[in-house]
Amino acid sequence: MRVDHVSYAAEKDGLKATAARLSTKLGVKAVDGGIHPRFGTRNIILPLAHERYVEVVEVLDHPASDKAAFGQAVRARSEAGGGWLGWVVRVDDLTEAEKRTGCEPAVGSRRRPDGVELKWRQLGVKGLMSDPQLPFYIQWDDESVHPSVGATTDVTISGLQIAGDPDRVHEWLGLPADQTSTVIDFTFVAPHGTPGLLSVTFATPKGPVSI
Repeated sequence: MRVDHVSYAAEKDGLKATAARLSTKLGVKAVDGGIHPRFGTRNIILPLAHERYVEVVEVLDHPASDKAAFGQAVRARSEAGGGWLGWVVRVDDLTEAEKRTGCEPAVGSRRRPDGVELKWRQLGVKGLMSDPQLPFYIQWDDESVHPSVGATTDVTISGLQIAGDPDRVHEWLGLPADQTSTVIDFTFVAPHGTPGLLSVTFATPKGPVSI
């Protein structure tokens, strides 16, 4: 189990403008991701080092976005002004997470502009919606086309600041948050406040950047 990516919901001026701002801040080239037909969303990817990435995502005016938990979560965050939606952990097999959380996985896919189709299963988005400090899980069908493949940057995720209770995250993951990465620092604040991913710090050639 390891941190796979962080998701950022588009702000009021839309997906492209939001991704462009993040791209400029991090010095990382944005890549068009494509549409998630099952979720009613689409994304732009900022590939990072260490097989991780930033996903910038927006909801589409499509019936799927009203039915799928991920579409609902993105819509709610964007309507609140946009910003960090959550963090995601990658596993090789979702079976243990299914048993521990009692959640069922959803099947996801998107086709990149070059025609390559990415497929995965994800689990725990409803948990994220009810308790945004919690990550959701992802299991990729083919990691050779993982969104970080082809990254030409040294920029990495170096820290996550989370409003919440580390014990609650431990219970959800089955292990402490800091065991999902050897290079990411986890800081938990305001355990009795409104939970969620507050900020992400990146190590860049020009120094740390927090968003």
